[in-house]
Amino acid sequence: MILRRVPNLTRSFTTKSVKGFTGAVGSTPLVRLEKISKRTGCEVFGKAEFQNPGGSVKDRAALGLVESAEKAGQLKPGGTVVEGTAGNTGIGLAHVCRAKGYKCVIYMPNTQSQEKIDLLRMLGADVRPVPAVAYENPKNYNHQAKEYAEATPNSVWTNQFDNTANAEYHYKTTGPEIWEQTGGKIDAFTCSTGTGGTLAGVAKFLREVSDGRVKNYLADPPGSVLHSYIQSGGKLVDRTGSSITEGIGQGRVTNNLGTEIQNLAGSLHIPDAKSIKMVYEMLDSEGIYIGASSALNVVAAEELALQLGPGKTVVTMLCDGAYRYQSRLFSRKWLRSKELEDAIPADLQKYIVLE
Repeated sequence: MILRRVPNLTRSFTTKSVKGFTGAVGSTPLVRLEKISKRTGCEVFGKAEFQNPGGSVKDRAALGLVESAEKAGQLKPGGTVVEGTAGNTGIGLAHVCRAKGYKCVIYMPNTQSQEKIDLLRMLGADVRPVPAVAYENPKNYNHQAKEYAEATPNSVWTNQFDNTANAEYHYKTTGPEIWEQTGGKIDAFTCSTGTGGTLAGVAKFLREVSDGRVKNYLADPPGSVLHSYIQSGGKLVDRTGSSITEGIGQGRVTNNLGTEIQNLAGSLHIPDAKSIKMVYEMLDSEGIYIGASSALNVVAAEELALQLGPGKTVVTMLCDGAYRYQSRLFSRKWLRSKELEDAIPADLQKYIVLE
């Protein structure tokens, strides 16, 4: 009998198989951002959520929301899952519904990228783009989703913004993963928020497991009121402006965010010019292809690392890849329309390949 020698492995691999799509959600790598770590003198990491099976951090929320509805008896076999979403939660829900045999109806603002809309339809979702209006408007996409679910038998509105099963799933999965992957050697966590589920769930776990040593910060784009809310000690102002980022920034404190916002150590406001520059820098220097919200998170992590000083460990979220936004982020015409072309350094403009 000939024995074949097993080569030494230089990378670690998962030690067991998983059951279906839902079993593959989570357990994503924690990636050291080499250039940013070197610039700051800190250990700066990005949680590679784009490696979830549906391609984004929202796979976690989608699974948590559906499982919560199942456990509560709100969702029966053959039922319909309804959600109002700017895109990625809908994509996660569409995948989960396919895996579990449910119908999926998605209401979303008609301002979202065509790539997201097309993908949702390819996944079998009934996509209903509606005019983008403020949450206070009864025609807001979230309210329309709720009304549809209430009028449709055996349907559930997953209510991603205010259903705290969202934050709870991150508390049970994402937070523990980050703690384990850093060996408990983490000083700060930061990320942006749309529903607030990721930030609230991760922040709560890290705060509790470290007895308050880990400090958590919100990262906020233009057009959101949350940065000013935190900086002012709890004063909500009228929402003005807008951002190129999709699915993040808020005009209110959601129920998910409300579970932890009072314990946050602070917040950072990140202009679009910095976010778009980081999209290109991450591609060029790290070889990582991320969307604008992920880039905003990286900018926030770098700024936070510089604030905290050398030797600290800072973690953020790499929410999704740039594939769902490439017709915008890498289009010279679109960048010019947003007055962002000049924000990209000359040596990185070679990546603007679309006109």
